[in-house]
Order: sequence, then C-alpha cells, then structure tokens
Amino acid sequence: MKKIKCECGHVNPEGTVLCEACGKPVEENQHIDGNDKQKLLNMRYDGSARRSQTYNKSIVDKIWNFFSSVKVGVWLIVLALIASGIGTIFPQEQYIPANAVSRDPSIYYEDQYGILGLIYYQLGFHNLYSSWWYMLLIALIGISLVICSIDRFVPLYKALKKQKPKRHTQFLKRQRLFSETDHVTDDEKSTLISSLKGKRYKVYEENGHILAEKGRFSRWGPYVNHIGLIIILVAALLRMTPFMYLDEYVWVREGEQTVIPGTDGEYFIENKEFILDTYDENDERFREAIEQEGMVDKNYQTNAVIYKETGEDIAGAEPELEKVVEDEIRMNHPLNFDKYTLYQAGYQQNEFQNMTFKVHETDDPEEESLGSFTVDLTDPKDEYRLDNGFRVAVSQYYPDYELNEGEPRSKTNYPRNPAFVFTVHPPDNEEPEMSFVGIGRNVDATGENDYKLGVQDFETRFASGLTVRVDHTLPFFIIGAAIFMIGVIQGMYWQHRRIWLHPEGEGMMMAGHTNKNWFGLKKDIEHIIENTNVKMVDDQQEIE
Repeated sequence: MKKIKCECGHVNPEGTVLCEACGKPVEENQHIDGNDKQKLLNMRYDGSARRSQTYNKSIVDKIWNFFSSVKVGVWLIVLALIASGIGTIFPQEQYIPANAVSRDPSIYYEDQYGILGLIYYQLGFHNLYSSWWYMLLIALIGISLVICSIDRFVPLYKALKKQKPKRHTQFLKRQRLFSETDHVTDDEKSTLISSLKGKRYKVYEENGHILAEKGRFSRWGPYVNHIGLIIILVAALLRMTPFMYLDEYVWVREGEQTVIPGTDGEYFIENKEFILDTYDENDERFREAIEQEGMVDKNYQTNAVIYKETGEDIAGAEPELEKVVEDEIRMNHPLNFDKYTLYQAGYQQNEFQNMTFKVHETDDPEEESLGSFTVDLTDPKDEYRLDNGFRVAVSQYYPDYELNEGEPRSKTNYPRNPAFVFTVHPPDNEEPEMSFVGIGRNVDATGENDYKLGVQDFETRFASGLTVRVDHTLPFFIIGAAIFMIGVIQGMYWQHRRIWLHPEGEGMMMAGHTNKNWFGLKKDIEHIIENTNVKMVDDQQEIE
C-alpha cells in the first residue's frame, strides 16, 4: 500500500486528502484543475483516508467498496421504493377482505381485478413484503448502511479526535473563511480567546496557535440516523420470523370451539355468542345516511372464552382444557392473553349451520314425508339411515356452490350456499336413485326417480372473523424511529464550527470552517473580533 509522507514528517495512508498532522493538502487528491493552488479545500471527512479509497485488491475489498458507495445505497433504496409501490397496487394476501367471495388468492385476484390481478398473483406480488427477494433487498440496504457508516465514521472520528491547533498555512489560506491581519497585540489575542470561550467554544492552544471548536457532536447526526434505520430494517426482517411476529386469521362460529392458529395447538377459543348492533333507522340523526347506504353496523362483538390445553397431546383423544379468560372482543377493543392479541376483524351473517331434508314420493302432490335427516354442514356424515329403511349417501358436497364453465365447484369451504349430490337407497333392495339438492335447487338427474329429496328446514348462525396477532417487533420500530429522530435533531439544529488563529510574526491569520450555516459562523467571528484590530474574514467562495 502506497504511503504519503508530508513535509512535516508524518506518514499518511493512501487516499489522504489533508495531512493528518498539519493539514497540508495532498494536491494529487484534491482534484484541482491546473495549477490553481488557491482553490478551496475539500474538507469532506476532514481529508482523512477512507478504507474504500485505500484498499482495492481482494474480493473483500471489492465488496466493501461496492457497498460503501452512496450511489449504490441510493439505487437500492429506489428499487425498494419501486417494489413497495408495486405492492400497494392491489391488496396483499393478508388484507383480502374477510367477507370476500373467495379468500383463495389464486381466485380472488383474477375475480376482482381481471387479467392484471392474475398477472399480479402469478408474479408473486400478492405476498411481496414477505418474498425472499424483497427481504434480500432490505438486507442489502442494511449492509450498505453499515458499510457506508463504518467507512466514513471511523476515519472522521480519528481525524477530529487528534486534530492539532497548529495547521499548515496552505490549510488556513484555502479555507472558505479567511483573513490576515498585519499586527495583533497580546491583549487583543487574550480578548479573542476570552470572546471565544464566552461563545462556548472549546479552546485548544499549542505554542501560540489556537483552535476553537464547538458542536462537534452534530457531525455524528447522520450516523445516528443510520443506526436508527438499521434497527428499523432489522425489525422488518424479524417480522418474517413466527417467534417475533404472527398475523393469522380464524373463523369461529357461534357455539363452536376451535384451536387458535399460531399457538401450536396450545390455546382454543369458543364463540359463546356473536352480537351485531346496527344504527336505528328510526333515529332522525341516521335516517338519511341509512337510506343512502343501507343498514350500518354500530357494533359487532364476539363473546369468547379462551382455553389452554393442560394435558398431554394424544392423537385421537379429546384435549384437556382449562379456562384462561372470558371476555368480549369488539372493534378497537381486542382481547389480550399470554403474548397473543385477538382483534374483531369481520363476521359472516346467516351462515348455514345445519339443514334438514325429507324424503317423499315424486308423484305425491302433498309431498308427505317418508322420513327426514339432518346434516351438520360443517361435518356431514357419509351416510344417513332413516327409520323406515331408507339410506341416503352423500356423494358430493359443495359448501359454497357455483357453476364454473358448466362444472360445479365450491368457491369457499364455508357453508354459505350449500348443495349436495345425494344417492337414495330405497328399502327392499330397490335400485338407488341420484338427486341434486340445494337452496332453490332440486334436480332429478334421470327424470325417472320414484323418490325426491327436499329441504324441510335449516338453521343459520353468525361466523366471527378474528385476527390473531403477536408483534414483538414493535418496540424495535419505536426505538429505531426514536434514534433516527435524535439523529435528525442532532444534525439539523447544531453545527460543527471551528476557528483557527495562526500567529505570523506580529500579525495573525484567522480561518473558519463549519459543516453548515456559514452565516452563523460569520456572526460568531464578528462578535469575537469586536473591539480589536483583527480583520473580518472574507468569504472566499463569494470572491471566486
């Protein structure tokens, strides 16, 4: 590695812009046009050598240099923003409405958005934020932030920590703010130092050379921002782990008890009752809105009981349950237990619970029942035996029946529009007959059946849609956001200001530099030189 030796004797690493000891410019690294030695200095990172400018041999060096580029970081962020925008064109799979005709994404996107929805689903954008390539993109942004920060923070910290009051004259003359006074008395120098301390500058002295500095901590604002962003990115990645984040959806019907998803079968929920309240259409305050929009929900809630399995999980055996909590789950009033939170997210009204069918002779105008049976629509049996010797077999069951290009299918697994294909076995070994029965449908497949099935009665119930959520990443997001804002405030409301006083015979050179707010630094200098013969600094950028 090439070393750069300054005339002061200090050996600097390759890539140094300003000598670490005296501040003399390394001209070949200053990017100066022609022989114009008066061009303002490049004070970025105080002229220190960054690793990305020094090493470029091994594969590790090349990877480091790639990710240390601000352009690479910006492009990664732009790609992430574009990808995130694509993910908002249509709802993500987890946000498919609970009352959608079908919550199956392969059906939902095409039904709702046509060919664009189908393409959106097939390209995997319906689960974009949990896709491997999006997570990789977020991880690359994090890597870029870490490497960019280390590549700049470490040399800047070293440069600012060991800066000396005595600086090379070229360093001073090529600062943006500079003046030279021919004659300055000792009393005036003392006045300058007192004024600097009065303005809360920290004063360092070396053989008559003065460095006054304040607000150095503001230089670390961007790096504090990076720490906050890195914590936020880590939190986003942790949301992909089930231990840190869980977001599941479960349907629980009135009177039903089911396992809570995501709890590994440890917890169960029972829907004791579902309550739906709507605004009163006779109330003058709501009448007009109800006439325009129809009935509007005022409140819907699930009176639920949470159970915990206490016994051993034995296949085929009923679980031993212990009641944990019994409470109401309402909109914006979730139920909390253990590390889980249950939110009321939706409901299904008038879902069929069971249906009672009767058998009668086809040519009987009175349709007198020869026998009946009741089907539990959530768990139908394969066969039902009637007292009079009839057997009815369930050949096909469509919980949510529809015709798709002439073929029967079920849109969902929920009994919203149940339909059956029954095989009726009459007594006395007569030939079995097949019938198709549903709500408003009763089809004789051959037209020659002697017996007919019909819907005699049915029961409906509410189904409550609940979101099960665990989010241990939220504190990380809050901490990351708080640290980010601290960095913003730190870098926005304070500035790193430095003033150098360099004795030159009976006279003195004065130079000043700040990372921003040059007007404020000029005002400080005006106050400091007040009542002295020291010349006010010139803004050499304006002169140029």
